[in-house]
Amino acid sequence: MSLRNQIRKGSTEILILTLLADQPMYGYLISQELDRRSGGYFEMKEGLLYPTLHRMEKEGLLRSEWQKTDSARRRKYYNITSQGREMLATQSADWQLFIRKLQEMLSDTDGLGAAQTAE
Repeated sequence: MSLRNQIRKGSTEILILTLLADQPMYGYLISQELDRRSGGYFEMKEGLLYPTLHRMEKEGLLRSEWQKTDSARRRKYYNITSQGREMLATQSADWQLFIRKLQEMLSDTDGLGAAQTAE
């Protein structure tokens, strides 16, 4: 599995919660909005998106409801719950710390870590 796919898999939940924190969306719209906002970097196919949405709903992070569109077609809209918002805040803090620490490690280009600079 490529690094990009591993990162995407690990960030699926926070990406969905982030989008739904702005407004309720149906599955295809989630996929399209994720693609648009990330400039195509985060591509989420149906095989990953829908099982994740169903799991998150079972865990109480999301709720869904069927709505009719103007064309009388029904779409299942997903909404973030208060538990989902709490999870989003927690995961956001965790990801920000992870990114900061990763950047610190990557910026240490001369290979000198804290142990060598303390000598």
